[in-house]
Amino acid sequence: MTQKEDCFYLGRIVKKHSFKGEVIIKLDTDEPDLYENLESVFVDLGNNLVPFFIEKSSLSKSTMFRVKFEDVDTEADADAIMRAGIYLPLNLLPKLSGKKFYFHEVIGFTVVDALFGEVGEIVSINDSTAQPLFEIDRDGSEVFVPVIDDFIKKVDRENKIIEVTTPKGLIDLYLE
Repeated sequence: MTQKEDCFYLGRIVKKHSFKGEVIIKLDTDEPDLYENLESVFVDLGNNLVPFFIEKSSLSKSTMFRVKFEDVDTEADADAIMRAGIYLPLNLLPKLSGKKFYFHEVIGFTVVDALFGEVGEIVSINDSTAQPLFEIDRDGSEVFVPVIDDFIKKVDRENKIIEVTTPKGLIDLYLE
C-alpha cells in the first residue's frame, strides 16, 4: 500500500469534463508540462491512495489537466472521485539543484544565519500563510524564518544545511 509520506501532492480533481467520465485536474505546480505524459496517478479516496491508470490526457489552459481514467466511464464514476487529491510517488519529482528545493526535502536540515550563526533544525514548513515559513526548533524554542529567495544564500544538500541571511534582529525576536 502506498503511503502519503512517500508521495507528493500534484493537484485536485475539480470538475467533470464529459458524459464519459473525463475529469479536469487542477495541477498545483509551476511546471505542468513535466506531468503531461503520466501513465498513472494516485487518487486520495477516504485516506487511501488508490492507483488510477490514465487512458488519455491533455493539458488545457496551463494548469488544467484533462484526464480520462481507465474504468471511470460515466458521470457517476467521475462524481465518486470529485474533489479528490492527486498524488505521485516522490521519486517522480524532478531533481532540484542550487537554491531551489521541495519543502519535504529540507525537513531536518540545519539553518545557519550569516549574522546569528546556527539557528536550529527545520521541523516543518508552514505554507498555510501567505509567505511560507521555515519552522525551526532551537533548543525547544520555535523560530520562524520566511522562505524568501533573497534570504536563502545556499542549500547544501550533502551536509543538510541551509545558509540564510535574515534582517538583523529577526531571529532574536523569537528568543527573548
